[in-house]
Amino acid sequence: MHIGINYTAALRQQAGIGRYTRGLVNALAELDRENQYTLIITADSPGHKGLLLPDNFRLKVLPISERRLTILWHRLYLPLAVDTWAGPFDLFHSPDFVLPPLHRAAGLLTVHDLSFMIHPDGAVPGLRNWLNRVVPRSVKRASHILADSHSTKRDLETQLAVSPERITVVGAGVEPRFRPITNEQELTQVRRKYNLPDQFILSLGTLEPRKNFTGLIQAFNQLQGTFPALHLVIGGSKGWLYEPIFAAAAQSPAADRIHFPGFIADDDLATLYSLADIFAFPSHYEGFGIPILEAMACGTPVISADNSSLPEVAGGAALLVPATDTAALTDAIHRLCTTPSLREQCVRLGLAQPAKFTWQTAAEKLLAAYNAFSNPNPSDKRPRFP
Repeated sequence: MHIGINYTAALRQQAGIGRYTRGLVNALAELDRENQYTLIITADSPGHKGLLLPDNFRLKVLPISERRLTILWHRLYLPLAVDTWAGPFDLFHSPDFVLPPLHRAAGLLTVHDLSFMIHPDGAVPGLRNWLNRVVPRSVKRASHILADSHSTKRDLETQLAVSPERITVVGAGVEPRFRPITNEQELTQVRRKYNLPDQFILSLGTLEPRKNFTGLIQAFNQLQGTFPALHLVIGGSKGWLYEPIFAAAAQSPAADRIHFPGFIADDDLATLYSLADIFAFPSHYEGFGIPILEAMACGTPVISADNSSLPEVAGGAALLVPATDTAALTDAIHRLCTTPSLREQCVRLGLAQPAKFTWQTAAEKLLAAYNAFSNPNPSDKRPRFP
């Protein structure tokens, strides 16, 4: 088959969907040498000139910016079919929530989460309204849907009435570079680069309401008299509706021990996880939660919220607490700081957990979904999903 993939997010987004798309496509390129692939990107996608692709992969740069293409496809609804423009394709995969116009190609759509429907207060009205309009429309038009987790699959079934047989779960993975970093020079360089304290709780994510950083700050406040040397480091770029996060930090009695280093470079993540005493991820909702597995792979004990996909990803290797229960979060931090046996157990179980989620396994599931559209019986148009 000739398969087109919208690769724009992989180049324009360092975290989240960008990382997910890069991880899957990199593993897919190692796995599949039979199908032909075209990676579609927009003219304003950075870094594409340095991409090294195998012989059955090629890059197609559309002569238009991502913003203008979004307007043409999803606001004006112009029928500029991507398989006519950049193909022809047998199958087109959009890994970023929305499906462009298609002429003949089957459409495969990845929906990472439905947070804009389940936690609408966590998004600005403009973005929420746009997603509520374009995502259900794309889901309806898609030949098949991929979900990051069984949790997202259930949400698609309940929120958008998608039948279970139309959904395949393709999770994420952890790259081998995420491992405990013990080299003192590397540790010192990253500590100095981000001006990190000696002891700290780490949390990562785009600064926005869904990540529940204000709840984490409240829990940290309860510990400020108990562990005076412990700091809180919240890494990530500013997203939306982030003002209450900075306000909560400024009003904290431990304000001088709360740090916002901003976006963390990808190459520094494994070292940052290794430096942290605890990784806390009290999010209100996640489609998958890659940082949990990355922290575990680096030997850092994890505290996670117990909602959405997070128990599915964390397994029994993290301390799970309700995202809205500040006392439970405070207690979990206290227990990890004062109970060496519990800490050792979380580290041991955490180091084993990422092996259950590899990019190779995810790519194998993705390839099986692709190959389901390769039907040897031309008279039967139904894809054969495993």
